[in-house]
Amino acid sequence: MNLAAVDMAEVTRLTRAGRLAEAVALLQGRAAAEPPVSEPIPSPRGAAPALEGAVDLEAPAEPGGAWTVPGDGPARAAAAPSGPPEMPEALRTLMQKAGQAGGLAELLRSGGLGAGLEAKLGADLGATLKAGLGAGLGAGLGHGLGARRPVPVPPGARFEERRFAGPAGSLSYKVFVPSGRNGEALPVVVMLHGCTQDPDDFALGTRMNALAEEQGAIVVYPRQERAANAQKCWNWFEPRDQGRGAGEPALIAGIAREVVAEFGADPARVYVAGLSAGGAAAAILAAAYPDVFAAAGIHSGLACGAARDLPSALAAMGQGGAAPKRAGGSVPTIVFHGDGDRTVHPLNGERVAAQALPGPGLTETVTRGESPGGIAWTRSVHADAAGRGIVEKWVLHGAGHAWSGGSPDGSYTEPRGPDASAEMLRFFRGHARAG
Repeated sequence: MNLAAVDMAEVTRLTRAGRLAEAVALLQGRAAAEPPVSEPIPSPRGAAPALEGAVDLEAPAEPGGAWTVPGDGPARAAAAPSGPPEMPEALRTLMQKAGQAGGLAELLRSGGLGAGLEAKLGADLGATLKAGLGAGLGAGLGHGLGARRPVPVPPGARFEERRFAGPAGSLSYKVFVPSGRNGEALPVVVMLHGCTQDPDDFALGTRMNALAEEQGAIVVYPRQERAANAQKCWNWFEPRDQGRGAGEPALIAGIAREVVAEFGADPARVYVAGLSAGGAAAAILAAAYPDVFAAAGIHSGLACGAARDLPSALAAMGQGGAAPKRAGGSVPTIVFHGDGDRTVHPLNGERVAAQALPGPGLTETVTRGESPGGIAWTRSVHADAAGRGIVEKWVLHGAGHAWSGGSPDGSYTEPRGPDASAEMLRFFRGHARAG
């Protein structure tokens, strides 16, 4: 196809409207049919609708500042990326490359945006496009601010850097060990940060270390490296990172086992949780390693198998991804998702919860409330005959793409919401692996 024939204005319009699959179709030279006009998706189970105009939050302009609704805080134009902020970086990159030499044209002619991307354009542009997917997620998580103050460590506790090496490669991580717990077989919580974040930032934002100090738990924060993804996203959309025995899942499961062995932790009480791309990675780990993880917490993430390449990842983020049934069964799962999330579509939260359901025989209970900070929520619990919650889903009304109840010391948090960290630990305490 002739690259000049691509209607880039229409690509931009579709992207801004959230119709990412159609935008990618145009870039690949296929027609993007106009979908029929439909009613907005209602809030789950008759819940209160999202706040009018709810959007994701903006990062603080100064250290210690609060995350704000756009327009409520000081302008921070200097910190924002150039170009339309609502356009995923992947598409912006393609447009910028349109006037350059023929490599991109060849890519578009071949329809090679998915498989074979790096082979067609070389590692440099392939990394750029992978980074572009991260920009869509990372835009909801701030722009790489990182931790703005040191992570506090109580006297007698430890927060240390480690590096794991195994057949799948190597990966750094930080581990928090609470004080005064010598000789106890503690539970382990593996925390997977979102795009642009790192272990210190995620520890500050979630306040998980403080809760672990109080309740007695070891917390592990694997670190995604820029060499693997320029935006530091976990590669949840790559087939090689979606199964057992290879890629990022094997590395993270290996870290969990290493921590259990080093600190004498309880192997039956190992859990995984994550935000955004980290939430999607946590869903993959729950599916691939039910023999390692007893339960999972997915915040603003996507289901295991929601995407298999770049175009389907963009579509899943914008419209809701697939949720194929887990071949190896499921583990108990708690889900948090804001219904004002414009970075990862709220339908993804529904699909994460549906994927985790083990089958019939559970009883659903729905409760509603409002956090002290003013965020309304709907909580659905699917419980077994003993009353134990197996799948628990929190819909945060009006909330965007941010960790609920987190601290403004880290990016990307919604301090007004219910405390997702505390609720996840409460849920995890009810589950241990048999055997």
